Amino acid sequence: MLLKQLFLGFIGFSAGGIIAAGVFAFLAIIGVFPRLIGKTKTRDHIMLYETMIVLGGAVGNVLDICRFPLMPWGSSVFLVVFGLSTGVFVGCLIMSLAETAKALPVMNRRIHLAVGFQYVVLGIALGKMLGALLYFSRGMGA
Repeated sequence: MLLKQLFLGFIGFSAGGIIAAGVFAFLAIIGVFPRLIGKTKTRDHIMLYETMIVLGGAVGNVLDICRFPLMPWGSSVFLVVFGLSTGVFVGCLIMSLAETAKALPVMNRRIHLAVGFQYVVLGIALGKMLGALLYFSRGMGA
């Protein structure tokens, strides 16, 4: 029985590692990491970036497979930090995808918007955030 559990655990962690590697390769190809490194001017810390990316994939894999209970006093802080981090990540991913596909300049030309396009993008992002807050605050996501 123990051998079966160990084997299934190994298969689960291996499959999660393969998926994480595919996601990280996709993010590297579309330029999320190089863009963040360039914008923050932290080229001297590339080893730290690589370490955190690998640790993030490994910890995410463990958290996906195992369940860790949160303390009542720490769960709110954890959720706030996790939510903000996830929002920043999704924002960076969306902007990288948009720049890669050249969707923003095409949309800008089609709607003939000369000034203020950043406010359109900000409005979309704030609308998404407000919708998510309403969705989860009313218990619809549970």
